[in-house]
Amino acid sequence: MGLTIKREDFQIVFSRPKEVISGCILQYTIMPLAAYFLAVVMNLNTDIALGVILVGCCPGGTASNVIAYIAKGDVPLSVGMTITSVVKIVLLPVLAGIILNSLFHETIIKLGGILPLVSVVAIVTIIDGIVAVNAAKLMSCGLIVMLAVVLHNGIGMALGLGMARLMKVSYAKETSIAIEVAMQNSGLALALATANFAANPLATLPGAIFSVWHNVSGSIFASCRIKEVEEKQKLELKEHAIAK
Repeated sequence: MGLTIKREDFQIVFSRPKEVISGCILQYTIMPLAAYFLAVVMNLNTDIALGVILVGCCPGGTASNVIAYIAKGDVPLSVGMTITSVVKIVLLPVLAGIILNSLFHETIIKLGGILPLVSVVAIVTIIDGIVAVNAAKLMSCGLIVMLAVVLHNGIGMALGLGMARLMKVSYAKETSIAIEVAMQNSGLALALATANFAANPLATLPGAIFSVWHNVSGSIFASCRIKEVEEKQKLELKEHAIAK
């Protein structure tokens, strides 16, 4: 991600911070409230409800930045929203990428075609590990948790996109805001549940499932957005040809 960002990109983001601030506000209202709503409506047991709400209250996950990149969203905006909560994991690698982009710009352009593939392979590898570690818990009550996680993520994606459109931001920015709102730092939720709620072992399950699902849903969303962009470009070319 960092390799695709220029220094000027961050200057643009932080000179107009409306989208970063608005996106964070949306994330910390939509996702916690949606989690609580689902816990009540679905009558989830205490452990699972606790895990879902923990996921909802967590900041954006680092995987959202990769998905924003794949979806051709506004990567600096996505990174800017994530940095508000995660510095070491996001900021240092991104800064390293920006520096390399400045020093070896022509080489980076040549590598650009394979970078999305590297990102996808990394995400799939992470998902494999999460599923393997939590296989036993997934077998016990995975379906109800999966349903809650899918609904929670979907609500976040839909409301994030809808609110971004009401803000009348650019296509790339609304893509990034929707992704950032919907994709939580589920690894943090899992760690919090493990460290602070040892008496509620199933509280870790929503975080584990969300870690898998938000990458799947995010990839699907990215694919849909890319197709939408391509269709718009084709339509513009057609209209331009007709105009001639």
